Amino acid sequence: MSEKVAPREAFAKTLVNSGEKNSDIVVLDADVGPSIKVSYFKESFPERFIAVGIAEQNMIGMAAGLSTLGFIPFATTFACFASRRVCDQVTISVAYPRLNVKIVGAYVGLFVGKNGATHQALEDVAIMRSIANMVVVEPVDGKETEEVVKFACEYDGPMYLRIGRDAVSHIVPSDYKFELGKGLVIREGSDVTLISSGVLVEDTLQAASLIEKEGIRARVINMSSLKPVDEELIIKAAEETGKIVTIENHNIIGGLGSAVAEVISEKHPAYLKRIGMRDVFGKSGTNEEMKKRFGLTAEDIAKEVVSFAGS
Repeated sequence: MSEKVAPREAFAKTLVNSGEKNSDIVVLDADVGPSIKVSYFKESFPERFIAVGIAEQNMIGMAAGLSTLGFIPFATTFACFASRRVCDQVTISVAYPRLNVKIVGAYVGLFVGKNGATHQALEDVAIMRSIANMVVVEPVDGKETEEVVKFACEYDGPMYLRIGRDAVSHIVPSDYKFELGKGLVIREGSDVTLISSGVLVEDTLQAASLIEKEGIRARVINMSSLKPVDEELIIKAAEETGKIVTIENHNIIGGLGSAVAEVISEKHPAYLKRIGMRDVFGKSGTNEEMKKRFGLTAEDIAKEVVSFAGS
């Protein structure tokens, strides 16, 4: 297997490639360019790179204005600032008029390089999902990130891209093409369905292998399109496996688990268990320390699924 790739690295390099083909693409940076890697874009197209500074609310307003002139602005910062700090500006200046602005939140969920609770975005999906006209996507690996960025450059409308910080294994096939509103089955199974997105998909796959030793065959779905979510695939899972577990790097309130619950409660009732942050703030530590503290390791997930699927 080829080496792991960080989604933020794939995001930045794909944005440069897209910028070479489309001169309307511009990048706004809220003083975290080297961390998100959009400094690559600055090196390639300094005239299309705007260093806003630590002024995220102003950045969203600037991006909105640029979009009305025909540009395709990518407003980039950490996910905590791309959601909590700019919620009103995103709602009124971008989503309400449905402007062609791409909001990029990197360093997502618990995994922010020891920056702790103030920088851990555990409610960004809930915020963005609840805003009308907003599309929300969290790619799982480098390949899917490339495809999502290409899609974002072509999609006419507001998007929130949730981009991971650390290197992850390759999950999607080499010929993968992103489709908005579509999930991807990456492991077949008939006893229970595990649905995840982003960095925890890899742990979810490992958990599926662990519980197979217990005689439980788990279907695993990568649900990178968080809004719109793949209702058809969720309903199919509910019909065929009867039990669904969601695993997310986010508060279980308002995120992936809530999205799945909304679908099955209206379309096809099924048993559901949500694994994620249970309405608490995070702590400072490494990724592995955070997983162990909050029950998100592959072993933790497997234990929860065995208990749930066997009940």
